[in-house]
Amino acid sequence: MPLMNEEYKPLSGREFPRFSGIKTFFRLPIADVTDKFDVALFGIPYDGGVSYRPGARFAPSLVREVSSLGRGFHMTRALSVFDKLKAADVGDCSVVPIDQTQTYEKIEKFVTKILSTDKKFISVGGDHSTTLPVLRALKKKYGVPLNFIHFDAHLDTYPAAWGCEYHHGAFARHAVEEGLVNPAQMLQIGIRGPLAAGSDLDFVNKHKITVKTVDDIRNTTISDFVKTLPSFKGPTYISYDIDCLDPAFAPGTGTPVPGGLTTYEVQRIMRAFKIENLVGADIVELSPPYDSSQITGLAAVDAMFELLCLMGESK
Repeated sequence: MPLMNEEYKPLSGREFPRFSGIKTFFRLPIADVTDKFDVALFGIPYDGGVSYRPGARFAPSLVREVSSLGRGFHMTRALSVFDKLKAADVGDCSVVPIDQTQTYEKIEKFVTKILSTDKKFISVGGDHSTTLPVLRALKKKYGVPLNFIHFDAHLDTYPAAWGCEYHHGAFARHAVEEGLVNPAQMLQIGIRGPLAAGSDLDFVNKHKITVKTVDDIRNTTISDFVKTLPSFKGPTYISYDIDCLDPAFAPGTGTPVPGGLTTYEVQRIMRAFKIENLVGADIVELSPPYDSSQITGLAAVDAMFELLCLMGESK
């Protein structure tokens, strides 16, 4: 069973049953970053920025395993994504589990290497603090603040905690303050739940960030809601925190919040996006130790498939 093939096709489930084989993302070949393909898939196994449940360091391994159930043809889009895109698993980014500063440096260096080959990518984390060094690399590559779509239960624009500026609830604030993303082209989806104080809204209000709460989505039909989504021109990044989903659909996450989105609602939203150039994406905050029957892992694989299809459509 070869790990590498020139066609960059998933291992056939009709030749090798899906419970067999070496586990890679979507059963795709393992490749070096410098090889010639379109989209690099990789893991960021780090959870040193969490404030409650740990375990997201194990997410890349789980998603690789569960993505054995992934397939390539999207019925709604009528798109065979692995015919449109060449994608490969390039392994995990090196991290230092006890040192956030070194981990950030390693993530930025790893993503910079991918971007130097003009590839797009999807990463699987890891906690949400890991998105910040990814965005730093992207800003250096494209030279402008990115359009930013952020699925989450939380705003993640919160202040320092325990005297620490960098944690999974503050990455979006730093991304705006560092000029990595354009707040005028920033969309947060799935926000809900109680806040520590009303002042937690000050940052998004100050920067006029568009926030779509679960109430905004549920107070109308999903068909009508997706018509309100803006189009995005120029380099765009999607950060998908699995806790945007209700804990019934994603129990395996670090900071679960009741009253969230369903997996179907996320599918409909992803399918409605009009994105000219989706340059990268991540899936974060999946904590396998708290998952049940791989429910959260399956939700992550489904989101990953939709992200790949968005990249395929924009190619």
